[in-house]
Amino acid sequence: MENVVRLNRTIQAAATVAVLLAATACGSSDSGDSGSSATGLNPPDLKAQSKLGKTEGQVNLINWAGYVEDGSNDPKVDWVSDFEKQTGCQVNSKVAASSDEMVKLMKTGQYDAVSASGDASLRLIASGDAAPVNTDLVPNYKDVFIGLKKQPWNSVDGQAYGIPHGRGANLLMFNTEKVSPAPTSWAAVFDDAGKHKGKVTAYDSPIYIADAALYLKDTKPELKIKDPYALDQKQFDAAVDLLKKQNGNVGEYWSDYLKEVSAFKSGDSVVGTTWQVIANLAESEGAKVKAVVPQEGSTGWSDTWMLSAKAKHPNCAYKWMDWIVSPKANAQVAEYFGEAPSNVKACDETADKTWCDTYHATDEKYWKDIAFWNTPIEACLDGRTDVKCVPYAKWVQAWTEIKG
Repeated sequence: MENVVRLNRTIQAAATVAVLLAATACGSSDSGDSGSSATGLNPPDLKAQSKLGKTEGQVNLINWAGYVEDGSNDPKVDWVSDFEKQTGCQVNSKVAASSDEMVKLMKTGQYDAVSASGDASLRLIASGDAAPVNTDLVPNYKDVFIGLKKQPWNSVDGQAYGIPHGRGANLLMFNTEKVSPAPTSWAAVFDDAGKHKGKVTAYDSPIYIADAALYLKDTKPELKIKDPYALDQKQFDAAVDLLKKQNGNVGEYWSDYLKEVSAFKSGDSVVGTTWQVIANLAESEGAKVKAVVPQEGSTGWSDTWMLSAKAKHPNCAYKWMDWIVSPKANAQVAEYFGEAPSNVKACDETADKTWCDTYHATDEKYWKDIAFWNTPIEACLDGRTDVKCVPYAKWVQAWTEIKG
């Protein structure tokens, strides 16, 4: 796990105000079923590339830290050099700190592809900055897990707008010696948070409002929440009220996962939201912790390599998209970053042969309980047309109020 601590991905996917440029209702993100691509988004009429041409000698990428490693950060971690040797495409990598930064950089037209999270991907599709992708030109796409193909954050009306990179869930972590009985519900951090007053931790982002909504979806059926990212005013107010009550029991809101590890090791935190990679690291450093998906399910994230509509090196970009989801490279990045790979065959290539079991890579039933991050807009993502949903700008305002 020593490589994990080198990463400093700023976990702000879906933490910036998103504008989906006249977008209308998209398919619900609260589904792990394949084929449930976004509908009604009405992106510009762009055509996918029909065939590959001669590679251009370079490719300019925007990516999360840890996704494009050439050995310069760690000599033992390099899946870029072989790509360059095999394709003749020199990789130029720009690390972005947030989804908002990725969108801004893509709009410059200086980059060929981006590893976009769910909120950025929809913005790029709606604005015409991302091009449709011809998956026939990506041979390794056939081995991508079906649960990642043509989802609401990476496709529209059945047209793919990217190649899935990997996925992860936001889990409930608890100290096995201090929290008993072992929690099986998000009630541990909401309705029952008072049992551990001052030692509850929560993810520091407005998108965490969706976690509260997911809990209310199960515990308050009268609210009729279908999608935690599609909340009308009444539903939104209920989630905000729940989080304001929780605030009195929260000792720390975390954004740096190394600080969360430290808090669980010291005992300052005993229960809260986390990632699998954090739980693994905390346990490896002696913390008595366990992480689970509670009975209500969980939120999560899935990243997608998307091609710029203005790409100057589209052929090298296609080569890169195929390479990064090839079994060996996909296994390398999954282990280095701490996520489930997107290629089925990557599970045979991981150095840790239990990796895919730990990260539930092949368990599509597991992922059906994960509501992947999406961007709230006024046009409700769950398809409702009789009401307006609360847009993300108001989530940001509410988050400030919640934290006081």
